[in-house]
Amino acid sequence: MREKIVVDKLSPQGELKWRYEGEVIERGDGWLRLEAFFDRDEVSFMDVSLKRGDRFVETYYRERWYNIFEIHDRDDDALKGWYCNVTRPAKFVDGRVEYVDLFLDLWVSANGVQTVLDEDEFLAADLDEATRLGALNALAELQESFKSKRPST
Repeated sequence: MREKIVVDKLSPQGELKWRYEGEVIERGDGWLRLEAFFDRDEVSFMDVSLKRGDRFVETYYRERWYNIFEIHDRDDDALKGWYCNVTRPAKFVDGRVEYVDLFLDLWVSANGVQTVLDEDEFLAADLDEATRLGALNALAELQESFKSKRPST
């Protein structure tokens, strides 16, 4: 039986925005990978439909300013794409993963097409200069990593 873990998504002000549960698949030095299932009603997003029960393989990092969600279809496990959140580095504490969302996101479709999301929210956010720079560097790192279509661990 795999270890259960709670994921907490926080706003830059530290407010809890979303909480859900997953199961740890593997851990490495400074990173953690878990499996979680989409628990909301069907929604169209970019070039895919996210459905209740879609499988998310989520990778969180202690020293990187992002996380990566690899999304698979609930029916045939086909890859839908990768949703990448630009965040402060994740914290792993007491059976929990905690991350601070910095608004900026990158969607990479299964065929490798990249789309930057929520730039307007990022620009409007009250973030200090170091945080803003960390977020922009993280986005550039993600974009470079996905040039080969699949990210590196």
